[in-house]
Amino acid sequence: MRPRWIPCLLLLAVATARADDPKPLNKLAPAELAVCLEADREAVLVERRGLHEVVGYMDRRPEVFPAEKLAAPRLLRREEKEAVWAAWQRGLDYLVALDAIRIRHAAYYRLTGDAGEQSFLIGYAAMLAEYRAAMEFVARADRNPELDKVLNEAVPELGLPADTYAKMKLRFLNPIIATRFAAREVLRQTYPGGQVPEVRAVIAEDAAFLWKQGLGRGEILTVKNATKIVRSGVDAAWLPVQTGVSEWMGDTKVYRVGRSLISPAQVGRLQELLRPGDVLVERREWYLSNIGLPGYWSHAALYLGTAADRRATFGSDPDVQAWVRSQGEPSGDFETLLAARHPEINGAGFPVTEKKEPVRVIEAISEGVMLTTLEHTADCDSIGVLRPRRSLLERAQALVRALHYAGRPYDFEFDFATDAQLVCTELVYKAYEPRQGYAGLKFDLTEMLGRLLLPANEIVRQHAAAEGTAGQQFDLICFLDGQERTKQAVEASAAVFRTSWQRPKWHVLK
Repeated sequence: MRPRWIPCLLLLAVATARADDPKPLNKLAPAELAVCLEADREAVLVERRGLHEVVGYMDRRPEVFPAEKLAAPRLLRREEKEAVWAAWQRGLDYLVALDAIRIRHAAYYRLTGDAGEQSFLIGYAAMLAEYRAAMEFVARADRNPELDKVLNEAVPELGLPADTYAKMKLRFLNPIIATRFAAREVLRQTYPGGQVPEVRAVIAEDAAFLWKQGLGRGEILTVKNATKIVRSGVDAAWLPVQTGVSEWMGDTKVYRVGRSLISPAQVGRLQELLRPGDVLVERREWYLSNIGLPGYWSHAALYLGTAADRRATFGSDPDVQAWVRSQGEPSGDFETLLAARHPEINGAGFPVTEKKEPVRVIEAISEGVMLTTLEHTADCDSIGVLRPRRSLLERAQALVRALHYAGRPYDFEFDFATDAQLVCTELVYKAYEPRQGYAGLKFDLTEMLGRLLLPANEIVRQHAAAEGTAGQQFDLICFLDGQERTKQAVEASAAVFRTSWQRPKWHVLK
């Protein structure tokens, strides 16, 4: 599940030469700055929408987040606590990402002209979005005093350290941030231009909400005083995890520019093990694409193989041949059927690289459901290869069904109920979805903010729970486990893989 929005700190990480010296905005070349501002503009809007979704979910669960303050505390059941933690983890992800962007744009005044105006507005929009969402979250959570205890619990499997809720309230429930809000409102009047109108719109909406709450009304500021307040403000991280996020967004990708923990040589050896129909689960450290996604494993893909791979796997299977004939291909050759329906399958994968590697994978990424290269999808830090315990016919049919979705857009709403747009795990789920005469793979969907979906981490968890039982659906073929300390991936055992889903989301920061 890889969103299209990549905030500019991540883009800068790829472009910067030194790990200890990421370029400030005012040191970027004009083209780099334009890309950076556009990336952060989109990121703020996406993250803000994510926070609104979290608040909306809270309002739809009055049995957990009561609409009125309870006369007496009520203990929560385990499943209710899990709903609270899920909302808090998702909200915290967005808050941390917005805060990182806010900090990045604190020095907007070092830019001139339109770029300075855009940077100010982007940073201000990030601040307002997190400020408003924090106020809304606190207002709902404080209606049940027991929620304060639940939200401050450490939940290692979700990557939640202790006292995160208390730290959030300390950050936002104080007069200092109200003063900074008022100061930025004064400065906003000094930018009457037409830059980033969609950002201006959300600023106006969030500022009106906060004014309505009475926040910042006590401050009467001149432009001179407002400028002093904003420029002297301490733009520090408010959660310990943000120290890592700053490194994640600025330094670490610079430290390993163009190199994931899995090496090209390992990708080459992996290719020899893979068979068409295999399911890949993947983990990328230090990427903002992990924002909003639960658990350690964050992406899944389906291995197609090359034409030669598919002929070697399916070519002589009588069941596959009979099914191909039933589909109107008289030769019974599976590869001929695929080439006729999807000629692009034998071309160069997306993105086309200098080496023009062939298509071997289908996956839902930010650009949509794409035919990609193994080199592209395996450019990650950890990867697990799961082979379905299904017949060659079922695996062949899964590939055909997956290719049916090729070209459809990525589903940023994570809605499994529709087929018009898909996320990565939805592609795997629907390719192997059981139907009449087709056993397929049976996955239990999990609820996230009121939607049923299948996080990649759940695929691994369910495999671990079923391994060694009659319900086992996969065999683990290979697990390359990224080791941040040694900057390499090592081949790890099935026992290690079984527990990998339990790793904290911010595993690398541990």
